[in-house]
Amino acid sequence: MATRNGRTVRDLRRENRATVLRRLFFDGPMSRNSLGPATGLSSGSVSNVVAELLADGLLEEAGSVESDGGRPRTLLRVAPGSGHMVGVDVGETRVRVELFDLSLAELARAERPLAARGTGRRGPYDDELIAGHIRDGLAEVMDAAKVTPDALLGVGIGVPGIVERSDEGAVVHGQTIGWDAVPLERMLRASGRLPEDVPYFIDNGARTLGQAEMWFGAGRGARNAVVVLFGSGVGACVVTDEVERGRAVEWGHLTVRVRGRRCRCGALGCLEAYAGAEALLERWQEAGGRPPQGVDEETALTTMLAAAYPVDGGEPDPVATAVLAETAEYLGAGLSDLINLFQPERILIGGWAGLQLGSRFLESVRAHALSYALRYPAGRVGIELGKLGPDAVTVGAAILPLADFFTRGGRRSQPPAPVAPSDRSPAWRTTLGGRLA
Repeated sequence: MATRNGRTVRDLRRENRATVLRRLFFDGPMSRNSLGPATGLSSGSVSNVVAELLADGLLEEAGSVESDGGRPRTLLRVAPGSGHMVGVDVGETRVRVELFDLSLAELARAERPLAARGTGRRGPYDDELIAGHIRDGLAEVMDAAKVTPDALLGVGIGVPGIVERSDEGAVVHGQTIGWDAVPLERMLRASGRLPEDVPYFIDNGARTLGQAEMWFGAGRGARNAVVVLFGSGVGACVVTDEVERGRAVEWGHLTVRVRGRRCRCGALGCLEAYAGAEALLERWQEAGGRPPQGVDEETALTTMLAAAYPVDGGEPDPVATAVLAETAEYLGAGLSDLINLFQPERILIGGWAGLQLGSRFLESVRAHALSYALRYPAGRVGIELGKLGPDAVTVGAAILPLADFFTRGGRRSQPPAPVAPSDRSPAWRTTLGGRLA
């Protein structure tokens, strides 16, 4: 039966279940009495929904709390073992796979480093090689935690580039790593490692980072924020009311210098060609610096920071210092565009390079961003580091199936039907930037 606004009784029940699940997930444990005011549901609705969720095994009792003059009130929480999610970070230095329970506690992880020069036909980013790493990582974490495929709510994957929904599932356009319409979902399903009814949620890695920071990190409580991923390249996730149903654009490929350095995407003068960690190390070498050879980018960047900011009281390397200072200005100028365009409350900087540079770099980036931005939005934005560390992309990827599960009121999902980019749910926010690490 449909209500006046067109919603059926089933729709209302699903929404009530979703409301209770979300409230207990973020604020639990809570009693039934507390759930009413917290969710806006009547006591009768709370009682019915809680009874259903307990019967489904999605909630469990978590002790009790004294009440005023009455019997102790039983506390409820989401049952951690009632579902599992996998989060995958397809970065530019490694593929990381993590298994989580329904409370997002990590149960197992697997990592596959990507060599500077891979053995596949496309080097370290060979699509078959990456798909193989994901498949092997899935099997490894599930075996380690003794989790069976039927316990999975889904697999979330953060990837470099733009994700298109097609008849064969998610297709990835990752220009900087040589991926041209790679049918990643079809490739993963073809292995038969997981049943057909286990959904894959594949999205841009900057978006999954933003999802994690908004749910659990420095973005909590903000209505408008920009979460920046600073790794081998740069990307960002923009969360604002105005672009909640917005389009994907590539902030890392914003032109910051006409006829400038050649970017890996092939264009000239992209922000990424100056501000990404890979470009930063190249510019250090071109200016006369001596990056260590035969090591990964993270180790090389650590060496550069040690040269620019020696801890033993020695003289700083003027070349490394100058390149870092110029990089801070480029990043600040790029952030000023985001400030002017979206007027966010907060800008959060994450990614492995952002975490390495940390507090030494942040004040300079902040100063440049505010100096380039318009005074009004600049005076209302806070710029700080993200809080979730190097696992933020995998956590955010795991949130994708978890958020879908909650939206469905705790019902398991079928594989997502292909949709046009313009038809995406408002839950997915605008993403800027494709390269990550």
